[in-house]
Amino acid sequence: MKKFKFGEIKIKKADPQQLTDRLLLLNLYITQGLTLIIGLIWILLQKRNPIHILNFPENVQFVYWGLGLAGIMLIVDFLLTYIVPEESMDDGGINNLLFGKRPLWHIIVISAIVAICEELLFRGAIQYSLGPYWTSILFAVIHVRYLRHWIPTGWVFLSSYGLGYIYIHSGSLWAPIVCHFVIDLFSGLMIRYRRAS
Repeated sequence: MKKFKFGEIKIKKADPQQLTDRLLLLNLYITQGLTLIIGLIWILLQKRNPIHILNFPENVQFVYWGLGLAGIMLIVDFLLTYIVPEESMDDGGINNLLFGKRPLWHIIVISAIVAICEELLFRGAIQYSLGPYWTSILFAVIHVRYLRHWIPTGWVFLSSYGLGYIYIHSGSLWAPIVCHFVIDLFSGLMIRYRRAS
């Protein structure tokens, strides 16, 4: 049996333009599936019930929290596009590749899957253990495509902290899920239809 040597592993930076659409989607769905599985396992290890965490609230107050924060975040994001140089907010072109030619229904599906999977892990599981500050640091780190510039990294951290804040104050995981979904949907639609025009 041949021995595996870790020293032989070579990490090469991938150019987003080399990704095929199929590979990009496969990567997205696999990472979101892993995010969901890790979140569910983490919650179960905390001796909590994931179904209880995802219970739909009886009142609609969570919608106001989610839409309110989404509105604030979209306004700040809009202002940043005019204040900050475009190259400082560059994500390497991943979002353009992901949403640029995607049909509307698929943008909605992607936004919903990402919002539910990431919020279940980060707000539902990690924040319960570490609190909103350290959760937001981890959230910023996994959005590695933004780490080349401090402004988008800081913005991802603040966005995550805001999601943690509305989770605490609304008492429902659906508040950050709604906010995350609206942000991703709006961003995806902007990329899709700005590119089309």
